[in-house]
Amino acid sequence: MRLGLNSPDRLLVRAFFCAIIAGPLCYCAFAAPFYDDKSNLLVVLDNDGTPTPITDADDWAKRRAHILENMQAVMGSLPKPRPRPAFDLQIESEEVFPTYVRQKITFVTEDGDRLPCYLSIPKDIKEKTPAMLCLHPTYKFGKDMVVGLGDKPNRNYADELVQRGYITLAPDYPGFGNYLIDVYAMGYVSATAKGIFNHMRCIDLLASLPQVDPERIGCIGHSLGGHNTLYLGVFDQRVKVMVTSCGFNSFAKYYGGDLTGWSHKGYMPRIATEYNKDPGQMPFDFTEVLGALAPRAVFISAPLHDANFEVTGVYDCVNAATPVYKLLGSPNALHAVHPDCEHDFPPETRREAYMFIDDVLEHTPIRAEPQHVNN
Repeated sequence: MRLGLNSPDRLLVRAFFCAIIAGPLCYCAFAAPFYDDKSNLLVVLDNDGTPTPITDADDWAKRRAHILENMQAVMGSLPKPRPRPAFDLQIESEEVFPTYVRQKITFVTEDGDRLPCYLSIPKDIKEKTPAMLCLHPTYKFGKDMVVGLGDKPNRNYADELVQRGYITLAPDYPGFGNYLIDVYAMGYVSATAKGIFNHMRCIDLLASLPQVDPERIGCIGHSLGGHNTLYLGVFDQRVKVMVTSCGFNSFAKYYGGDLTGWSHKGYMPRIATEYNKDPGQMPFDFTEVLGALAPRAVFISAPLHDANFEVTGVYDCVNAATPVYKLLGSPNALHAVHPDCEHDFPPETRREAYMFIDDVLEHTPIRAEPQHVNN
């Protein structure tokens, strides 16, 4: 049953829940109003629920702030902004390929936590180079998949991008690969929030590398990596271009509105415990996530036959976000394609995505057709 709370009541409940449950990581009061209609993004509610049309970027900034607060009501707040520990980057192993070097590394994200990654760097770099954070799909061995060490070549985007001349960083998501941590013992209320924080630290690391142009950093991911790409982009505006494959649709059309798949410990348990796996009770939706990325560039691959993320739910999100992109003067920055396949990232779609990245990050690829040297 949906709670019959008006907007002020919702605010009090969220503030109480934040203070009591979220623990030491919480610093947001979650004061955003609840939006019943999450498809009309060009309206902002004041604290008593009165709607005002959005007509300019300043108005949109208020609505965007509400989106971020409502996302954190579900996933928990990110750690407070403060000086972070040194990266203490450690190289565990190194492999040399014809056009690049791949290092298996770990670095410090926060006190007591080291994140395993693959860092791949093209050979003979002569100037500052763009970089791509490459987030893996659901796969036992995590980051191995995207560097070409998995069993699905259509997920090799980190391997392919480094061969195009990008510096790539591929981390493990909590619970995968070499990163079998307990995010809840660390004080987080979702694996999603820890993932976002780690990925922001990955951007910190990339921006610190002498070979990287910090103004030309993007992110790409399939499935699990696809929605994690969007989440990162919402909270870190240093990410200039995002590619999401099979990563989302509207909550109402995710398995007919059954949000069980979003509510386990690998994602956001509050979806079950606080919002009853009900799209109507959710404080945010992917319509808003997509809108919050504007005016930055987003490439969406949403296959016609994806059983996880039914395609008309993707149409709903794109249609809702498009007015925001137009408002902010970037109507062509949101680009969606719909390959005739199931839950996959086929070669022709990846090629189109890479060209989109090249254009946004103003990069001339070293090699347009990569060699799959790892398989």
